[in-house]
Formats: sequence, structure tokens, C-alpha cells
Amino acid sequence: MEKLKLLLVDDQSLFTESLKTFLKNYAKDMEVLGCKSNGKEAVEFVDEIQPDVILMDVNMPVMNGVEAVKEIKARHPQVKIIMLSTYDEDEYVKTALLSGASGYLLKDLSPTELIISIRALQSGVMQISPSIAQKMIHSTFVGDSNEDSSKDDISGKNFEYLKTLTKREREIFSLLATGHDNDEIADRLNLAVQTVRNQVSTIYSKLGVKDRFEIIKLANRID
Repeated sequence: MEKLKLLLVDDQSLFTESLKTFLKNYAKDMEVLGCKSNGKEAVEFVDEIQPDVILMDVNMPVMNGVEAVKEIKARHPQVKIIMLSTYDEDEYVKTALLSGASGYLLKDLSPTELIISIRALQSGVMQISPSIAQKMIHSTFVGDSNEDSSKDDISGKNFEYLKTLTKREREIFSLLATGHDNDEIADRLNLAVQTVRNQVSTIYSKLGVKDRFEIIKLANRID
């Protein structure tokens, strides 16, 4: 089986070398083509050798990760890029996603979780840290109110695209957008898991999306 080709981009060489070693030892289906320390070096590398996936830091000297994403996606749209960062601010996340990143993960995840995320990305599943998703949705729908954010109830918000959804579908939409999986939604709403799966498929069809990542983008109106 052909290995998944990766490029690691971070100005902290200790981080990239440690991650490279871990991937070499524990992800036999992956190969790290190189490690670069800034966005400019990453762009130049990808112009010569196109990896399948780039793991890119956000804040770097010379050229930051967001600018590098714009350059790379414009020239090589097939390359998938996951942002790896210590920053979970909405502006960083939204700008990176709008620039073409396929995911945004915080560096506090375990190397094993990162491997799983990379594999899932190649299967067409966009990657975003649950805590980031929840923060984005809560800032959009809850804001500074004192309401219990755990309710995740956005049914009263006047968003045009939600008018096509039933009340139950809007409840599920909210939970999807805040990082809950089907089992969690089923438990939260006291529904059968298969019922949730069917409802999720209906929501995707009504909204014209293909995965949860697009649900998050739609909820934040960042398209």
C-alpha cells in the first residue's frame, strides 16, 4: 500500500522532529517528506514535491501559516492542510478555514489522536478540535447571554438556512455543530442512534452539505 506523504511545518524544530519520529515509529502508513520552519519554505517545498497532507503551524516567522495556506491551495488545490496550533481564537480559526485549510486542531491532542485525524481526513472527514467547534458555535449562538450553553438550542435564531429544518432537526443541527457524535446526540435527545443517523442524512440533504465540518462552517457563516 502506498504511504501517505506528509510535510510538517512549524518554527519549533523540537516539535516537528519529535512528531516526525513518532509518526515513523507508530504510523507505518505515513511518510514524512520533510520538516520546514516557516510558510515560505513550505510553499517552495510544495512547488517541488506535493505531499498528500501538510500539518501547518499558524504563527511562524517570514510567512505565517494562513498566508502559506492561501499560496499552496491556489497552486496545488489537491493538497490537504491541517492547522496545528496553540491558538483557539475564532479569528485564527475562521481565517485559516476560509483560506483553504481542511482542518484546525490544537496541539494539546495526543500523537495517537493526530494520526487518527490524518487518516480520517484522507477519508473525506474534515477535522476540527471539538473544543474549537463548541467555542465557535457558542460565540455565534450564545454570545454574552447568561443562558445555559449546554442546551445548544438555536431554534429561535433567525437564520435563513434553518427555516427548512424541523424543530428536532434544528436541535440535532446545533449538537452536530458543537462537536457531538451520533451516540451523544441520541443519548442527549433520548433517540435511537439509527433515528439520529436518518435525521443527520436529512439535514445534510436539506442544507446541501456533505459532512459535519461544513455544518460548522455554515453555522458560523464563514463561507
